[in-house]
Amino acid sequence: MRRYVAINPADQSLSVERDTVPQPAAGELLIEVCAAGLNRADLLQRAGHYPPPEDASPIMGLEVSGRVAAIGAGVEGWAVGDRVCALTHGGGYADWALAPASQSLPVPASIDLEAAAGLPEALFTVWHNLFQRARLQAGERVLIHGGASGIGTLAIQACRALGADVYSTAGSAEKCAALEALGATRAFNYREEDFEQALAGLGLANRIEVILDMVGGDFIQKNFNVAAPEARLVSIAFIRGFKAEVNFAPLLFKRLTFTGSTLRAQSFAQKAVMKEEILQHLYPHLDSGALRPVIDRVFPLEEVDAAQQWMQGGTHTGKILLRM
Repeated sequence: MRRYVAINPADQSLSVERDTVPQPAAGELLIEVCAAGLNRADLLQRAGHYPPPEDASPIMGLEVSGRVAAIGAGVEGWAVGDRVCALTHGGGYADWALAPASQSLPVPASIDLEAAAGLPEALFTVWHNLFQRARLQAGERVLIHGGASGIGTLAIQACRALGADVYSTAGSAEKCAALEALGATRAFNYREEDFEQALAGLGLANRIEVILDMVGGDFIQKNFNVAAPEARLVSIAFIRGFKAEVNFAPLLFKRLTFTGSTLRAQSFAQKAVMKEEILQHLYPHLDSGALRPVIDRVFPLEEVDAAQQWMQGGTHTGKILLRM
């Protein structure tokens, strides 16, 4: 039998239930799950604001690590028992989960199997938005908001490993110190200083080529203001709000590219391309230890409600995991 987390639609409470272990369809892997990563999308799904696609599992959980337990038809390159971490199509909050082989990655020897649950969502999100969409190049300056998140902590390391000059924002002095230890040139505590003014004080007004923003709200205008001519700005979330009053003049005068994306809505084919590029460009840095998941806390599956409350509180640095 499989244990999984169910949402009660009447009051959005969570419970651990049991059902039969699923079997992989063509192109899928069945994973005996070691751990699952939490993401803010899970909180939105629980609240009814982020319904899964019709063909996806209704169970929360977008990333897992574990061992391959069974292999669907047409899948090559995997064997039962292999260490794997993967983007699921839903269903990660369970001790058995299915994942498309095209979204499954080998766990590097340098990474603990449990900690590897913090890799897939961050790797795919960082690669797609910073390197495919924003076309970040070595030597450019990048500003990463939400730097203490799972995505932010990995993005800082990836940008530094690939030769970019990294700046970031976070909500406490402790978090900022942690981000600078990960490779940020400077991290700004947005509760105590205005990052726009701080960058200007460093001589970097109008000199930030790429911005990754998961904050939104009033940060949008400030992003336009600090951006260099021809800069690329990518939004992936709007924690401070989807609405803002914005002067768009800098968009015109600086010839900015302002775009956004969500990972879940993209096709399996698009994610398969991301996977191959991640293996080529980021995995050497995982293998060397220059890139690693930052794990904040690990909760047992039975404490999933406490885990989500911890994420909602926003005091964490790095990934929050569920241990199976």
